[in-house]
Amino acid sequence: MVALPRKLKNIKLKILNLSKVMVSSSTCLLLFLVSLAVAASPLPAMAEPPKPTPWPLQFHSILFVNYSGSLSLIDLWYDWPNGRNFNIIQDQLGELLYDLEWNNGTSFLYTLDSSKKCRSAQLEVGILRPNWLDGAVYLGQENVDGFLCNVWQKVDFIWYYEDVVTKRPVHWVFYTGRSIHVMTFEVGAVLEDAKWQAPVYCFEKKKDTESDLKESKLDVGYFEPQLESILGGPMQL
Repeated sequence: MVALPRKLKNIKLKILNLSKVMVSSSTCLLLFLVSLAVAASPLPAMAEPPKPTPWPLQFHSILFVNYSGSLSLIDLWYDWPNGRNFNIIQDQLGELLYDLEWNNGTSFLYTLDSSKKCRSAQLEVGILRPNWLDGAVYLGQENVDGFLCNVWQKVDFIWYYEDVVTKRPVHWVFYTGRSIHVMTFEVGAVLEDAKWQAPVYCFEKKKDTESDLKESKLDVGYFEPQLESILGGPMQL
């Protein structure tokens, strides 16, 4: 009568041990199946770096320029559909210059004061295309002028900063140290046609002012002259 309960206990223990083995085996099998599923699933694709936003076809922007302490403001009108670009440049306590560029390579740099200075040139390239930043190398993000910006580098010549949120240009810097800060950016703004006409004295030959033009060496524009073949740089007056 005493041995019967012991047998029942032994049977119960064997059943419990068998249950533990079965649970352990099921767990191992489940883990094995999960690992197979993970191994068989494709790896997530690497995210492509962001690309700079092409310029609007038409816009107006005021740019603040600092070049080794020499300051200027540029009133920029970009008009790709009509093949023209206009920079109205005010140097600090200096002349007000007009830099008018056409997509056929024709450029005029002139004043509208009594000096009536003007110089024209025929460049190999026209104005910048809206996608001129294609091919730029992405460098990451940086806070500039209070904005979180994506940063690109183009041909070791220019560093371009674009607001992460609005996709508007904020800043760009040339390898020479010329620094451009975008103060306003009006998409779709167009300057009236009458303002795009160079003055009549730009089409007259005046030998008496030729020496004055050669002596005056003012770097103007918002692109470095060393990269005229790529960016359509400015002239000198």
